[in-house]
Amino acid sequence: MKKLSYLLVFIFLGSCTSNTIFKKPEDLIPRDTMTLLIKDMMIASSAKFVKNNNDQKKINYMAFVYDKYKIDSLRFQNSNFYYTSKIDLYEQILQDVQNNLDEKKEFYSEISAKNDSIRKDSIEKTAIKRKENDSIKLSESE
Repeated sequence: MKKLSYLLVFIFLGSCTSNTIFKKPEDLIPRDTMTLLIKDMMIASSAKFVKNNNDQKKINYMAFVYDKYKIDSLRFQNSNFYYTSKIDLYEQILQDVQNNLDEKKEFYSEISAKNDSIRKDSIEKTAIKRKENDSIKLSESE
């Protein structure tokens, strides 16, 4: 009886560690499109907590992402399920997504820094003009 229970435990543990790769769905989203889709989904999920131009928060932008790629949530779910069963491929997809997001962050950081420097320069110029105007007014009043 002990041998049978050990055998069952061994079989159970062996089945838990199997690397199951599921059948490729017919409407599988291509790898490059999946990369872009996940990137946009991450941006959309992050944008949920940021106010938009109409001062609204907690808007679900996922519908817009699905419309952009002309897919539905079921197709995404099936494709995502397939890619997660191929962990090496899914890690590559997520690494590509991370690289794309880092590039976007760097691009917008440069624009933000440039805008900040322009704003700082204009504030400094305004301050200099005020000082000049104040000094002219003081010299006229004397």
